[in-house]
Amino acid sequence: MSNLKVQTVKPFVPAKEFEVSLAFYLALGWHALFNENGIAELALEGNSFFLQDYYVKAWANNSMLYVNVEDASAWHEHVSSVLDLRNYGAARTKAPELQEYGDLVTHVWDPCGVLLHFAQRMKK
Repeated sequence: MSNLKVQTVKPFVPAKEFEVSLAFYLALGWHALFNENGIAELALEGNSFFLQDYYVKAWANNSMLYVNVEDASAWHEHVSSVLDLRNYGAARTKAPELQEYGDLVTHVWDPCGVLLHFAQRMKK
Protein backbone atom coordinates (compact mmCIF):
# COMPACT_ATOMS: atom_id res chain seq x y z
CA MET A 1 0.00 0.00 0.00
CA SER A 2 1.29 3.49 -0.89
CA ASN A 3 1.88 6.17 1.70
CA LEU A 4 -0.11 9.18 0.49
CA LYS A 5 0.29 11.32 3.59
CA VAL A 6 0.72 15.01 2.79
CA GLN A 7 3.20 17.03 4.86
CA THR A 8 2.41 20.58 3.68
CA VAL A 9 0.86 22.54 0.84
CA LYS A 10 2.59 25.82 -0.06
CA PRO A 11 1.37 28.19 -2.75
CA PHE A 12 3.59 30.19 -5.06
CA VAL A 13 2.83 33.91 -4.96
CA PRO A 14 3.87 36.28 -7.76
CA ALA A 15 5.93 39.42 -7.33
CA LYS A 16 6.11 42.19 -9.94
CA GLU A 17 8.99 43.89 -8.11
CA PHE A 18 10.44 41.08 -6.04
CA GLU A 19 12.44 43.20 -3.56
CA VAL A 20 9.44 45.48 -2.86
CA SER A 21 7.13 42.52 -2.26
CA LEU A 22 9.74 40.79 -0.11
CA ALA A 23 10.21 43.92 2.00
CA PHE A 24 6.42 44.24 2.38
CA TYR A 25 5.96 40.70 3.69
CA LEU A 26 8.97 41.01 6.00
CA ALA A 27 7.58 44.28 7.40
CA LEU A 28 4.26 42.53 8.09
CA GLY A 29 6.07 39.91 10.16
CA TRP A 30 6.87 37.02 7.85
CA HIS A 31 10.48 35.86 7.95
CA ALA A 32 12.52 34.40 5.12
CA LEU A 33 13.42 30.74 5.52
CA PHE A 34 15.52 31.19 2.40
CA ASN A 35 15.92 33.72 -0.41
CA GLU A 36 17.85 32.65 -3.51
CA ASN A 37 17.63 33.17 -7.25
CA GLY A 38 14.34 35.04 -7.25
CA ILE A 39 12.44 32.81 -4.86
CA ALA A 40 11.94 33.17 -1.13
CA GLU A 41 10.11 30.94 1.28
CA LEU A 42 8.32 33.20 3.75
CA ALA A 43 6.98 31.88 7.05
CA LEU A 44 4.59 33.22 9.66
CA GLU A 45 3.48 31.26 12.71
CA GLY A 46 4.57 27.95 11.18
CA ASN A 47 2.84 28.59 7.83
CA SER A 48 4.73 29.44 4.69
CA PHE A 49 4.53 30.23 0.99
CA PHE A 50 6.95 30.82 -1.84
CA LEU A 51 7.34 34.37 -3.14
CA GLN A 52 8.73 34.28 -6.64
CA ASP A 53 10.21 36.87 -8.96
CA TYR A 54 7.62 36.18 -11.63
CA TYR A 55 4.57 38.23 -12.55
CA VAL A 56 1.50 37.78 -14.72
CA LYS A 57 -1.10 40.46 -14.02
CA ALA A 58 -4.12 38.16 -14.39
CA TRP A 59 -2.53 35.61 -12.03
CA ALA A 60 -1.61 38.23 -9.42
CA ASN A 61 -5.04 39.84 -9.55
CA ASN A 62 -6.70 36.45 -9.03
CA SER A 63 -4.40 35.16 -6.28
CA MET A 64 -5.56 35.15 -2.67
CA LEU A 65 -4.20 33.93 0.63
CA TYR A 66 -6.54 33.25 3.56
CA VAL A 67 -4.81 33.91 6.88
CA ASN A 68 -6.86 32.84 9.89
CA VAL A 69 -6.08 35.25 12.75
CA GLU A 70 -7.29 35.87 16.28
CA ASP A 71 -7.86 39.62 15.76
CA ALA A 72 -8.62 41.03 12.30
CA SER A 73 -8.82 44.58 13.67
CA ALA A 74 -5.33 44.33 15.15
CA TRP A 75 -4.06 43.17 11.76
CA HIS A 76 -5.68 46.18 10.10
CA GLU A 77 -3.93 48.49 12.55
CA HIS A 78 -0.61 46.68 12.03
CA VAL A 79 -0.80 46.75 8.23
CA SER A 80 -1.87 50.41 8.27
CA SER A 81 1.14 51.32 10.40
CA VAL A 82 3.47 49.39 8.07
CA LEU A 83 2.02 51.23 5.07
CA ASP A 84 2.38 54.59 6.86
CA LEU A 85 6.10 53.98 7.40
CA ARG A 86 7.03 53.11 3.81
CA ASN A 87 5.62 53.12 0.31
CA TYR A 88 5.13 49.58 -1.00
CA GLY A 89 3.75 50.56 -4.39
CA ALA A 90 0.14 49.47 -4.84
CA ALA A 91 -0.09 47.79 -1.41
CA ARG A 92 -3.14 48.85 0.54
CA THR A 93 -5.61 47.71 3.17
CA LYS A 94 -9.30 48.00 3.88
CA ALA A 95 -10.94 48.25 7.31
CA PRO A 96 -12.30 44.99 8.72
CA GLU A 97 -15.75 43.96 7.55
CA LEU A 98 -18.05 41.24 8.81
CA GLN A 99 -18.66 38.82 5.95
CA GLU A 100 -21.94 36.98 5.31
CA TYR A 101 -20.30 33.67 6.20
CA GLY A 102 -19.39 34.96 9.66
CA ASP A 103 -15.71 36.00 9.49
CA LEU A 104 -14.46 39.48 10.32
CA VAL A 105 -11.99 40.14 7.50
CA THR A 106 -9.29 42.72 6.93
CA HIS A 107 -8.40 42.79 3.24
CA VAL A 108 -4.83 43.60 2.29
CA TRP A 109 -3.46 43.85 -1.23
CA ASP A 110 0.26 43.21 -1.60
CA PRO A 111 2.42 45.35 -3.92
CA CYS A 112 1.47 43.40 -7.06
CA GLY A 113 -2.22 42.83 -6.29
CA VAL A 114 -2.35 39.52 -4.40
CA LEU A 115 -5.27 39.71 -1.96
CA LEU A 116 -4.70 38.62 1.63
CA HIS A 117 -7.70 37.84 3.82
CA PHE A 118 -6.81 38.30 7.50
CA ALA A 119 -9.90 36.52 8.78
CA GLN A 120 -11.15 36.20 12.34
CA ARG A 121 -13.77 33.51 12.94
CA MET A 122 -16.73 35.13 14.69
CA LYS A 123 -18.99 32.09 14.71
CA LYS A 124 -17.99 28.70 16.05
